[in-house]
Amino acid sequence: MHFSKTKHSKFNESGQLSAFYLFSFGWGTNILMSENFLSNPVNLWEGYPHTLMPFQMKFFFICQMGYWLHALPELYFQKTKKEDIPRQLVYIALYLVHIAGAYILNLNRLALVLLVLHCFVELLFHVSRLVYFSNEKRQTGFTVWAILFVLGRLLTLSLSVLTVGFGLANADQQVLDLANGNFNVLFVRITVLATICVTQACMMWKFINFQLRRWREQAQAQPVKPKKPQAPKSKSKKDKANGVNGVSSNGADSPRSKKEKSS
Repeated sequence: MHFSKTKHSKFNESGQLSAFYLFSFGWGTNILMSENFLSNPVNLWEGYPHTLMPFQMKFFFICQMGYWLHALPELYFQKTKKEDIPRQLVYIALYLVHIAGAYILNLNRLALVLLVLHCFVELLFHVSRLVYFSNEKRQTGFTVWAILFVLGRLLTLSLSVLTVGFGLANADQQVLDLANGNFNVLFVRITVLATICVTQACMMWKFINFQLRRWREQAQAQPVKPKKPQAPKSKSKKDKANGVNGVSSNGADSPRSKKEKSS
């Protein structure tokens, strides 16, 4: 494949992220199944603070933070363009803030469910982009991704409000206890929900702009159909009558009328 520099950079990015999201989705799903977090949604907030974690769950969060920390020096080693660096820094910072914040606040169960959901949607997007670069006519994956993206944002907000807004708000221990890792106070809950809601709103805004730009490009790429040539108009009844009477449209005599006059 002979790509331009921009397409080559995006192709490499999607290839690397596809492998990472596939690994994260499979590992996270395995933890959810082994710990039975999906069998009962109450497990997301029951028994908070969740300071004790299984080894593989703790190692999962350490690997997630390690990957996004390693992405910072990768911007230099991969010779990322200067205009792409701000976008990449925001992308990396959002992951670090959400994953590290959930780890510090002991919201690891909710974070694990949301990470698995997010990794699945992102995996589908990057795989669809790889397929699109190999053949630009194959865009079905983007349609499936668009539907799952919207559903993923709604499910993320629903689980966050259910866990933080209702589950932890009705818990017995609502005091700030740093020694025991209890951060279940009103200020922390509002901050967590506000951060999640703002992030999801920004993602939806970028998604809407992306879809509008994509539809606009598809509309411009469609060829304009040439107009059919119009058939020549037939003579009107008045012109036919003049032709029969031996008089042309400009008032001159026709050859037939001249012959009759000479005779």
